[in-house]
Amino acid sequence: MHTSRRDFVMLTLAAGAAAVLNGPSLARAAVEGKAAKPLKILILGGTGFLGPAVVEAARARGHTLTLFNRGRTAKRKEELFGEKVFPDIEKLYGNRDPQKHATDDDPTSPKGLTALEGDRTWDAVVDTSGYVPRIVSASANLLKDRARHYTFISSVSVYTENGAPGGDESRPVGTMKDPTVEEMGLQFENYGPLKALCEQAAESAFPGRALNIRPGYIVGAGDPTDRFTYWPVRASKGGEMLAPGSADDPIQLIDVHDLGEWIVRCIENNTTGVFNALGPQTGLTIGQVLDACVQASENKPQLTWVPGAFLAQKGAGIGMEIPIWLPPEGETAGFHRWKCEKAVAAGLTFRPVSDTVRDLMAWWKTLPEERTSKLRAGMTPEREAEFLKAWKERAAG
Repeated sequence: MHTSRRDFVMLTLAAGAAAVLNGPSLARAAVEGKAAKPLKILILGGTGFLGPAVVEAARARGHTLTLFNRGRTAKRKEELFGEKVFPDIEKLYGNRDPQKHATDDDPTSPKGLTALEGDRTWDAVVDTSGYVPRIVSASANLLKDRARHYTFISSVSVYTENGAPGGDESRPVGTMKDPTVEEMGLQFENYGPLKALCEQAAESAFPGRALNIRPGYIVGAGDPTDRFTYWPVRASKGGEMLAPGSADDPIQLIDVHDLGEWIVRCIENNTTGVFNALGPQTGLTIGQVLDACVQASENKPQLTWVPGAFLAQKGAGIGMEIPIWLPPEGETAGFHRWKCEKAVAAGLTFRPVSDTVRDLMAWWKTLPEERTSKLRAGMTPEREAEFLKAWKERAAG
């Protein structure tokens, strides 16, 4: 599973640093109206991909927010788009690593977690940017007596294997021979085990008060990786379009706004424990995803389905060059077939994939050309034409 795990990591790592604005706000019944009790929520991160979705949902419910981060992502967004990021929300600056400054090359910038020290309290903490247990432990232990609830955003990559469909939160998670290692590894093989250790660090500091959320592919407006975005953008160009595998192959994902809204509901309900956060529960296929992309396109491309085994044989990069989709057999048979009943019972909802495609494309059209001129994932037109030509020759032969 090195390839798919590596690709999934790239999404997560890029989310906190990409210079993109959060997507358009969506009116959702789940967050309409104000919360019965306004809360004070501290977000560690808050300006990347998932962070803004949590901010939007929390503000809609009347909560008061504080963002703690290095300030880098907000600065890049301001330079790119010429507008302030959440100018009306309190921001504290520092570095998740207690030993580092907010700006590595500027020792006069705020150091470590200094801005969070003192006796100030919050009702809840949302950790969207933790990848190393030492760093998660530092923030969680600093805040354990000054917040009642700690949400840590983990990943389904914590699980040791993806070969069996129907896995739930009881599946074994990865471990490391040396838990002090902080490097992801050449193939990002340590990413999942490190996330698992981060979960344990959060629970250790907040026993019985921690919420560990394990998303799969987070998609939607604001996605900095372009992995899901590739498909509706490609469809918008029309012509013959390569579709991987079979139309019935399963897909699981979570719209970033659905995830952000659910996080806020969990905080309000004081939900704790471990949850897989991906779906939808009714099931989704790559055929349904691509059909939504086609329907949203003015140019209406024609899909040509190419078997995954053939694409792999021809050297296609499954996971990034062919993003989101994975072979529904072998070691990836269960990757898009995780159980989500526990999260659904706790209030997680899923909007139609057609809504995600529509709003993603509306956001995409607002971006400057320097951002949209080259997708960060998916096939180049040349590679797509190469695969299509080879497949037609194979079929004719």
